[in-house]
Amino acid sequence: MKIDVIGDIHGCIAELHDLFRKLGYERTDDIYVHPDGRIPIFVGDLTDRGPDSLAVIRLVYKMAVEQDKAKYVPGNHCNKLYRFFLGNNVQQKHGLETTVSEYEALSTREQKIIQKQFMTLYEKAPLYLEIPEVSAVIAHAGIKEELIGRDDKKVKSFVLYGDVSGEFHPDGRPIRKDWALQYQGDQWIVYGHTPVKEPRIKNKTINIDTGCVFGNKLTAFRLPEEKTVSVPSKQPLLEEKFNSFD
Repeated sequence: MKIDVIGDIHGCIAELHDLFRKLGYERTDDIYVHPDGRIPIFVGDLTDRGPDSLAVIRLVYKMAVEQDKAKYVPGNHCNKLYRFFLGNNVQQKHGLETTVSEYEALSTREQKIIQKQFMTLYEKAPLYLEIPEVSAVIAHAGIKEELIGRDDKKVKSFVLYGDVSGEFHPDGRPIRKDWALQYQGDQWIVYGHTPVKEPRIKNKTINIDTGCVFGNKLTAFRLPEEKTVSVPSKQPLLEEKFNSFD
């Protein structure tokens, strides 16, 4: 098995098309298929902030659910959109408002279709993916070694939101612990969630959220090759959105 794990897209559909082409995928019947049978895996946060979140939902739904040509694990933004579609009282901020605006511009019929597609995609998704063929675990915000194999509330919180400390940055973003420094496992942990300028490798973990929606680039991590492939973002660069680590 060969896989391409794709970082946080956040509605940047044009860059996703660019990345698939650069990875050697061919567009067939409105989905992307690799001639060598590689499997794309989306690491969550498909929507919010970017220019075309609904187009990303449609493509991922078609690839992962309809055609079974891709895999997907949810991110925190996916969880928030799912709760919005459930009718929960979710605050429309931190990007959700952009997706809701797109959604509300649709006809009632189109709204029902996209809502059903996304809710089906989300409900069918595992919290994280273990892929022993390439010795990897795919989780949106990462996962500690001792949590692998579990699916309780603690695991759900970790894989969606990361190792939160309970404290916050001045702009309201949660301060997260750097769990990757303590990871001692021999499987790759491939994750996103926290925007970094360059893919960040610590021990056998790699963060591939290279902040496409904040103007940097969209990145994939290929296994078993252990190679990253990126395409430049078409969005304006927002330097303050990127995290730096010691």
